[in-house]
Parts: sequence; C-alpha cells; structure tokens
Amino acid sequence: MAVDFNTVELCAGAGGEALGLETAGFHHACLVEIDSHACNTLRLNRPSWNVSEGDLQYFDPRPFKGATMVSGGLPCPPYSVAGRQLGPADERDLFGHGMRIIDEIRPKAAMLENVKGILDPKFESVRNDLREQLRKLGYKVDWRLLNASDFGVPQLRPRVIFVALQSNFADHFAWPVPNPFNPPTVGETLLDLMSERGWRGAGEWAQTADDIAPTLVGGSKLHGGPDLGPTRARKAWARLGVNGKSLSDESPALDFLGAPRLTVRMAARLQGFPDSWQFAGRKTAVYRQVANAFPPPVAAAVGRKIHDALRLGSKVTGSVDLRKLRSDNR
Repeated sequence: MAVDFNTVELCAGAGGEALGLETAGFHHACLVEIDSHACNTLRLNRPSWNVSEGDLQYFDPRPFKGATMVSGGLPCPPYSVAGRQLGPADERDLFGHGMRIIDEIRPKAAMLENVKGILDPKFESVRNDLREQLRKLGYKVDWRLLNASDFGVPQLRPRVIFVALQSNFADHFAWPVPNPFNPPTVGETLLDLMSERGWRGAGEWAQTADDIAPTLVGGSKLHGGPDLGPTRARKAWARLGVNGKSLSDESPALDFLGAPRLTVRMAARLQGFPDSWQFAGRKTAVYRQVANAFPPPVAAAVGRKIHDALRLGSKVTGSVDLRKLRSDNR
C-alpha cells in the first residue's frame, strides 16, 4: 500500500515550491500565504487545495499535527543584500515562527529555502542556532546552495535549501545531482512566445539571447514594480537583447523594431512554471508573484529526494516494528 505523504507549506506565494512538491509526490494539507493575489492564484490553479490566507505569525498549526513535512520559502529580504541583511533584527524575519510550527507539528521532514545571503559569515550564528533548535527536536539538518540552472531552469538563480529529517530518515537522504547538460538559453526558451504575433525579428533575436537569464527580481509591496530589476540587472538583460525597463502586455508585433520586453508569461516560463499555471491579479502583482517564486523544477528535485528518504525510512522502520511484534508474540 502506498504511503500518503503530505506537507504544510509556509509562505506559499504563487505556488512554485508547492507545485514542485506536488510533482515529487506530496499532497498539501495546508498552504499559508498572506498576499491575497497569491492566494487567489493558488485557488485558481488548485481549487481543492486548503489555502489559509493570513499572517504566518498568527497561524495555528495544531490541526495539522503529524503532517509528513513542513515546507516553504520564508521571506528573503532579511538575508538579502537588497534587503540590507538585517537578519533576525528585520521584522520580516519569520524563521522563529517556522521553528514554532515545526515544533508543534513535529513532521518527519522540513524543507525551507532562502537566498544565498543567508550563507554569509555574519549569519553563521543564525545557521548554527537553526541546526541546534532542530537537533533538540530530533532532526538532522543539512543545507546546500543549489543553482536553478543545474535543474533545467534557464535562469541564474542560486538558492539555499535547508532540509531537516528525523534521525531514522536522515541516512536515506541524498541531495539531487545537477543535470549533466546545460539548460536552454533565453532565446530557445522564449522563441515561440516572442514569435506568436508573427514578429519577423524573432529568430534573429533568439540567436542573440544565447545565454540563461539573470535573476528575476520581484521586489516587495514597498519596492519594485513590473520591471526586471535595478540598473545592473537591466544591463544583463540588454546583453540578451531584452528591454528590462518594463514588462509588456503582449509579444512583439509583426514589424516590431528594437529590443523586445518580456511578458509575465515569458517571465513565468523562465522561472520554470508550466504555461498552464495561471496567475491572479494585475500586472505588477502578478509579476511579483512570478519573480519571487521558488522554481518548481528545483523544488521537485529536492522533494523527490526527501520523498525517497521518507519512503525508504518507513520501510526500514516498518520491518523493524514487524520483527519486534513477532518477538513479542512468541
């Protein structure tokens, strides 16, 4: 009989990590998200999902005690250079609430992602404290910097993944191995979308866009809009023949001249979302959802390894329990 693995997803956003974990074989007991547009996106794509709209600080995890996993992407700005790297001193830092929820649910596994900046030496105490808190709860913890481009995503997007597993499952976990081939270029990824209105220059543009995309920057409610980031990011986009000053509502027309802008759908594809995944809200709100997401293919790769560890650990535990039961009945 197949084991049913489920997860409680924290700060679910537009569902990038949730979609990846679904692909990896996890069901969703609950998805917690504060942004109303992102909640509508989750409901739009998966009406059956249990979406809890509200502040994570006030989330009551008790109804989900015993869920297989706690997962999520806790806010990045406290550990991002763009967010001034205030760490736990930043009011947006939710690691403490993440630990509270893990403590109350006591899942078999936890998977949390954050920006590369959390590996900076200044946050060594944060990482050590996280490890120690989870160790006291019976978990073994490891983290790894993974590049989305190693898992087929055509974007430079390094992310740190924390994985915690109860001791009887931890020895069965192995990090996913990067793909042995390069991801598609921006041109290869977006050629069909750039040419869908008949743009004559699409083929030539695709040859120019011969590298992966720079990191998509979504900003926050206080900062950022429907553009591709600050000056440095825009220069990187310009080298790919893309105008990063704003986003377009549609692909280039037949006789368009110059550097095209991306549409939100193009940005979503560069994040690894399938074209079938729809987003709720107006352009700025939608782009923030897309650009702040965790690429689904990366979440799926790590999720599969966690799923394997839980499945293998359950078999070993089950066989041990069965031997004990036979012994007790003699």
